[in-house]
Amino acid sequence: MENSVREFVILGQQKNKIMFSKETYLNRRKNLTMNFTDGILLFLGNIENPRNFALNQYPFRQDSNFLYYFGIQEPRIAAIIDINEDKTIVFGDELTVDDIVWMGQLETLHHKAERSGVTETRPYQQLFDYVKKAKSGQRKVHYLPPYQSANKILLSELLDCPISAFQPSESFITSIISQRSHKEAQELEEIEKAVNVSNQMHLAVMKMARPGVKEYELVAEMLKIAQSNNQEFSYPSIMTINGQTLHNHDHSNTLKSGQLLLNDSGSESTMGYAGDLTRSFPVDVKFTTKQREIYDIVLDTHMMVANTIKPGIRYKDVHLMAARIIATGLTNLGLMKGNPEEAVAAGAHALFFPHGLGHMMGLDVHDMEDLGEINVGFTKDDPKDLETFGLNALRLGRKLEPGFVLTDEPGIYFIPELVEMWEKEQKFTQFINYAKVHEYLDFGGIRIEDNFVITETGGRKLGEYLIKTADEIEAYRS
Repeated sequence: MENSVREFVILGQQKNKIMFSKETYLNRRKNLTMNFTDGILLFLGNIENPRNFALNQYPFRQDSNFLYYFGIQEPRIAAIIDINEDKTIVFGDELTVDDIVWMGQLETLHHKAERSGVTETRPYQQLFDYVKKAKSGQRKVHYLPPYQSANKILLSELLDCPISAFQPSESFITSIISQRSHKEAQELEEIEKAVNVSNQMHLAVMKMARPGVKEYELVAEMLKIAQSNNQEFSYPSIMTINGQTLHNHDHSNTLKSGQLLLNDSGSESTMGYAGDLTRSFPVDVKFTTKQREIYDIVLDTHMMVANTIKPGIRYKDVHLMAARIIATGLTNLGLMKGNPEEAVAAGAHALFFPHGLGHMMGLDVHDMEDLGEINVGFTKDDPKDLETFGLNALRLGRKLEPGFVLTDEPGIYFIPELVEMWEKEQKFTQFINYAKVHEYLDFGGIRIEDNFVITETGGRKLGEYLIKTADEIEAYRS
């Protein structure tokens, strides 16, 4: 009997996804609970979402907050940290014989919980009784804003509250953001694993891209590389000859001579940490003069940002610096005119650079944005500008701190519909040379993106170097 149990545990460990040490999760939960004196902290794991019928499901991805504090990559589980009683419970159901027939022997939920430092597990249905008892005792139920429809319904039932009346715990949200924003050394290792696989994906695309190749063939090659490293995409790939469309997930086009290709793609490590890289290059082996002129402006901006970031500096200020570099470069090419600083102050640069410079990154490619982008990227002292076009798309504006992981991703785009609208409105005619801009309406877009961690003195690029200068790209592709 002892041997069979031992074999079961070994088999389960082989099939279970890896976790950090037990002490990691114990310490994370201990640091979190220091911010509370009463109530329960409720964590809802994700479910396996049906794709078109119940048993045909999308790939499972655990909730990132659950991953951070418990590390268990198992669907339909929940956890409670009871502040008053000083105990932690994982709620979920063990596999039935029917489950084992279809999926084989797996590590028990109880054993997974133990590896997270939790000794008490209960059946999933008892979660309802526990929450009900806490509410009847007038204890605060701290919960986070749900994003999966199933968890919205579940939370509504647990709280006996309509979805429209949810009031997530602000103290729970701010405590998690404060903790998760500063990455541990072991987290940085995971991110670098993801970034390095992402590098391989991008190099493969640079080697394979040529006239006649389909965008989806390039995406398929990247997916092959990610999965051959036991990873998955960290977000849907943006692989497009229409780089002027910022989040273009259509991959049906055939590459043609004279076009630019924008590849914004990243891989996710087995523990859920993301890489997020972008490279842009011509379908032909060489940049045209026009392509290279715009490319070098973006590259200069990207490198200036990399050399500027450090603790204490507001990322909004870095974004505006990037906008001024772009405006100066475009003025030198005759696409803009007047004083670049005045143009940026007025917002004229946003015709070409309509998005933010970057965002936080970690367990989520846009880290913790389920807790609210404003809560993650901004503070009361550094509020988000919700009105100004361009700045309203900035996801990170707060002062940087050691341990923050973020993206540096400036870009220049020529969006025909936006150009047409602004020109019709005679918007910023003192700063924009619309006649010259018309010569670029078929240009597309260029973005360059790397991932950085803020150190005590500056910023360190994560992962191995991925070629980015025009000369390097041309040499590699030739």
